[in-house]
Amino acid sequence: MDARFNMLDNEIAVKFFKRFANASLVIHQSPLPRSTQELVSLRASQINGCGWCIDMHTKEAAAAGETPVRLNLVAAWRESTVFTEAERAALALAEEGTRLADAHHGVSDETWAQVRKHYDDDQIAALVSLVAVINAANRLAVIVHQQGGSYEPGMFAAAFN
Repeated sequence: MDARFNMLDNEIAVKFFKRFANASLVIHQSPLPRSTQELVSLRASQINGCGWCIDMHTKEAAAAGETPVRLNLVAAWRESTVFTEAERAALALAEEGTRLADAHHGVSDETWAQVRKHYDDDQIAALVSLVAVINAANRLAVIVHQQGGSYEPGMFAAAFN
């Protein structure tokens, strides 16, 4: 399967991606732990079947020191012992915030209570924004068939600096 459209060869798309990258930078520079950011991005990307984003966030997480065991267990985080309570709350929010159409309630009160228990307001703002941004990124990449496998750590940031 080849990519349908090269978003980086289009003036409008490039303008959009520069602004999208700036929004992502706000989250990246927030007090939300980098490991949590990558785990949340990876989980949402797995749910959405976005090969490009799975590739990106797996490699970025590994480059930031994330272990292969934790990366391999993200898809089964409920059935593993390697994630903290705070990370589990963030992963639950990522799943429920990604699967909005699959559940009538969106993000449950129980999940929200766990997020509030483990994160301060600035971290929650970053976490909620991250779930929205990664879902948008997944949709962009899936729509144009942007395939995973060629990403190198730092590639996204370098493209828009």
